Amino acid sequence: MTTLEPAQTFGGLLARVSDAHLIRGGEIPVTAIAYDSRRVVPGGLFVALRGSYVDGHDYLAAARANGAAACLVDREPATLSLDGYLAVAWSPNARQALAQLACAFYDDPSRALRLVGVTGTDGKTTTCHMIEHILSQAGRRVGLIGTVATVIPGQAAQSSGRQTTPESLDTQRLLAEMGAADADAVVLETSSHGLETHRVDGCAFDVGVVTNITHEHIDFHGTEAAYRRAKARLIEQVAAARATGGLGIAVVNMDDSGARSVLPYAGDLSVVGYGLAEHTSADVRATTVRPSTDDTRFDLVTPAGHIATSIPMIGMWNVSNALAAAAVGISLRLSLDEVDAGLRTLPPVPGRMVSVRAGQPFQVLVDYAHTAPALDALLTAARDATAGRVLVLFGSGGERDIEKRAEMGSVAASLADFIVITSEDPRFEDPDAIIGQIANGALQAGAAEGVDFVRLEDRRMAIECVLERAAQGDTVILAGKGHERSLIYGADERPWDEARVVLDVLETMGYVQD
Repeated sequence: MTTLEPAQTFGGLLARVSDAHLIRGGEIPVTAIAYDSRRVVPGGLFVALRGSYVDGHDYLAAARANGAAACLVDREPATLSLDGYLAVAWSPNARQALAQLACAFYDDPSRALRLVGVTGTDGKTTTCHMIEHILSQAGRRVGLIGTVATVIPGQAAQSSGRQTTPESLDTQRLLAEMGAADADAVVLETSSHGLETHRVDGCAFDVGVVTNITHEHIDFHGTEAAYRRAKARLIEQVAAARATGGLGIAVVNMDDSGARSVLPYAGDLSVVGYGLAEHTSADVRATTVRPSTDDTRFDLVTPAGHIATSIPMIGMWNVSNALAAAAVGISLRLSLDEVDAGLRTLPPVPGRMVSVRAGQPFQVLVDYAHTAPALDALLTAARDATAGRVLVLFGSGGERDIEKRAEMGSVAASLADFIVITSEDPRFEDPDAIIGQIANGALQAGAAEGVDFVRLEDRRMAIECVLERAAQGDTVILAGKGHERSLIYGADERPWDEARVVLDVLETMGYVQD
């Protein structure tokens, strides 16, 4: 639910919707907007959205009972029971209409902010947190909207839900709240789903960052070309915002062919490419990279000069993320010294390479990696830093990209010494079937079941299995859940905290938490 005073008329709000048809009640005042019938308030506008499992049109009566005075639907009004509604409108795309209504309701809050959008298959969350920290360390008041947390300047961070990018109404509300909190800039994690389903429509992005685009979300987009096209919409929005005073900067990973595929959409934007040393076309580069067990040192080369710096993280993918964040900082006129200070003091990102310690003689890392490239990078880094064996536990989400499952099995078989394949949000799919598809990839890569990998559908039992097999000097990686706080079976979200479960299991094994 959103509220704003003074009330605006239904007809006045609809004037901002590109394809809406007023049925009645244009003069009715609207004091709130909601797309969840439970959050409707008296005098509010209810927008009926159709989702994967729930259709908002089935809740029109509930919204009216809660006091909704107006509604917007995308089904033919004559087929619906709209008794009691003083104001009614129809649009062929309620999600697009909601975004336009939200922008009107909040008076386009992004136009008063420096808005940075970050998209990509992997690295979005980490890069967003890096950007937010670097800017904050330099004295800027920075907001953050992302997978793990929402940060409003001057307030404690709020945990986010599972949606990487909130619905458009929530996005515009948060931007308005951040503007009211005197934010200088906002970093918005921007998923392909969010771009495709109008959640960031109307956002005037000053900077658009593309970390990489690999094989993912084909279940939703249909083809890899369509997935790439959805990502490119961020760059198009940066270009559109430039026409109304935005900075017009695209920050693109030149190491990744998928990221480079958005360049034709950049038009006359200022493109800042980043990448590792061998990619001389990159404007922001890392040279002389020197990894250790605790941090990674490198020379940061930029158009503004170069400086020796470091990040308190391991993994070349984190160096790449740091380059993206540095490029944004420089684009927003930070000095090299300010960027360096931010990089050196980067805090851990929840659910990303989280070390769980309870006195055990082996390392346990909890991470969100859930694609083949992310798992590859994670296991490669662990292999380089581990004296003993690398053991990995992972699964794959149900009702999501099917093709990546065998790829992940193959990657794990190539890089890990032992694998436990388990469940990860099967939703309405058969969990054993998902595990079987992953196992087929491991088998095709030469792994032997019972020797190199096992299948255990119950995730807690799987964690017990992999931890019991670990020995001194080994590294155990639990991938796929990271920061998430539930396991989804059907429509049931079962509470889950991966790091907490690890600690519980280690305690039963006789270890004591540090």
